[in-house]
Amino acid sequence: MTHTRTALVIGGGIAGPVAAMALQKAGISATVYEAHHDTADTVGGGLSIAPNGLNALGVLDADRVVREIGEPMTAMVLQSWTGKRLGEFGSPSDLPSMQFVWRPDLYRALYAEATRRGIQIAHGRRLVDVTETAEAVTAHFADGTSAGADVLVGADGLRSTTRALIAPDAPRPRYTGLVSFGARLDRTGLTSTGGRMHMVFGRQAFFGYQILDDGSGGWFVNLPHRAPMTTAEARQTSTEQWLAVLREAFAADRTPALELLRRTEPADLLIVGPMEDLPTVPTWSRGRSVLVGDAAHAPSSSSGQGASLAIESAVQLARCLRDLPHAEAFAAYERLRRSRVEKIIAMGARTNRDKAAGPLGRVLRDLLMPVAMRFVKPEKMAWQFDYRIDWDQRVTAAGSPVRADRVAS
Repeated sequence: MTHTRTALVIGGGIAGPVAAMALQKAGISATVYEAHHDTADTVGGGLSIAPNGLNALGVLDADRVVREIGEPMTAMVLQSWTGKRLGEFGSPSDLPSMQFVWRPDLYRALYAEATRRGIQIAHGRRLVDVTETAEAVTAHFADGTSAGADVLVGADGLRSTTRALIAPDAPRPRYTGLVSFGARLDRTGLTSTGGRMHMVFGRQAFFGYQILDDGSGGWFVNLPHRAPMTTAEARQTSTEQWLAVLREAFAADRTPALELLRRTEPADLLIVGPMEDLPTVPTWSRGRSVLVGDAAHAPSSSSGQGASLAIESAVQLARCLRDLPHAEAFAAYERLRRSRVEKIIAMGARTNRDKAAGPLGRVLRDLLMPVAMRFVKPEKMAWQFDYRIDWDQRVTAAGSPVRADRVAS
């Protein structure tokens, strides 16, 4: 029987509603507090939900939410700027296909599912402070209101206020040297890629695209940019100017990048902003407060695992709180998660270096990658994709000896 009865979840993006649903499954009543005054359902570009993320949502009977809005990604095809095929890989055949989703669609779907399950999401509540007693924790918001519960879960993203309150000396997000853009097109003029996402190492930038059977599709760009740039700074440049920059970057590439950029209207361009990660956060919890998702572990989008890791962590945290007093639960949760998430963050960082390679690095990459890809077998990726959470297995104070631990090693 759970020692925790109530929880405050700070942040209503992706991790927040999933954490609230997982806590509800664990018998813990959770309310989500979101800083935005209304729904943030116009923010963000495309992302993938990996098999491990779908499996974690399946524990909550919520994986259908992603399948209803997503498009299967059966494989990823790597190409050079010349159009040369460098390799192809996908998740193991016995696992569900990755799903490509647009973040606004995912946000709306998870929000709707959480509210359907009776979870309250309060808007306009920007966290400014946390206080606690031996019995409870209280969140204080910018509008002068406050709320109390047994525990507080910080699911407030890469620039987490909760993280700053738990660990003021925590490292800041790290700029990867890349700025991201994307667009969703109703008519691409291209034939279907058959469920494959094409990843192109261009001469000057990285380009990804997938074309659906009806001719619609989407693309994204990771553009090397030496000087750090905030999202606000990136958006000071008009979409017309950025499209011109992107078209110039891909002008010499023998791939569909230029054609897709030409078909993109300025109003449809998403200036996603700088790609960042958070390699390690030394302190995940303090007292009755704990971090989840990007607030605790933020891989760059190159990992393809940001949302999936957040979903996994939300479910594991709830499971730990179901079985243990909060202090022991937080320690067990961190033991279950830290090594896995930091390994994936490091893999994403290596991919970022390939995307931002210089002239010599590009030549070496294009020569060596086809050789290296011959040794990339689905079973070698199993540790990443075949991560399963045994919800029915009890968590112990020493850390649960469940299959999830074995897979994550």
